Amino acid sequence: MSLRTFGLTYDYRCPYARIAHDHVVTGLRAGAAWDVTFLPFSLRQAHVEEGEQPVWERPEVDSGLLALQVSIAVRDTMPERFLDVHHALFEHRHVAGGQLRERDDLTPVLAGADVDPAAVWVEVDGGGPLATIEKEHTGYVESHTVWGVPTFIVGEAAVFVRLLEPAAGDGTLAVATVDRVLDQIAWPVLNEFKHTSIPR
Repeated sequence: MSLRTFGLTYDYRCPYARIAHDHVVTGLRAGAAWDVTFLPFSLRQAHVEEGEQPVWERPEVDSGLLALQVSIAVRDTMPERFLDVHHALFEHRHVAGGQLRERDDLTPVLAGADVDPAAVWVEVDGGGPLATIEKEHTGYVESHTVWGVPTFIVGEAAVFVRLLEPAAGDGTLAVATVDRVLDQIAWPVLNEFKHTSIPR
């Protein structure tokens, strides 16, 4: 089986990002032949008006930016722990109803994912994760006109995808779901396919 390579944007506040990433994380844990780049995206920055200061210069205005910095600190310095932290942050927000704005909100999530919170905060305080988020967010907005999450990026294609149900631990379902999405992205005839209402 050939390796399928793609990127996937995320902001922990988005419930649809949680569903897509649940499938991807579950699929990877089940051994899916995917090479995934997890791409941080600031939904707040996406709504900054022309001439307004970017959120990178005033991170306190973005309630999800601290969690993104935490995830990038783990992704780039403890990659073996990333999937657990990434999944835990989504579950913290959307299952437990937790907040993302303060360190006290996120420290227990890190500890619960078997990561040393102090080491993560050192990385965040050093400014590296914030600079990485700015660079990556800006880069694929410019290169692929990305405007939201979750967006799958495959080569030159970028496709916003809204799934309605998580994998809920089912590896077979997760792999089949993501592969089906990737198959559709690879089909050059299909540009837009959207239900007019949520299917029942």
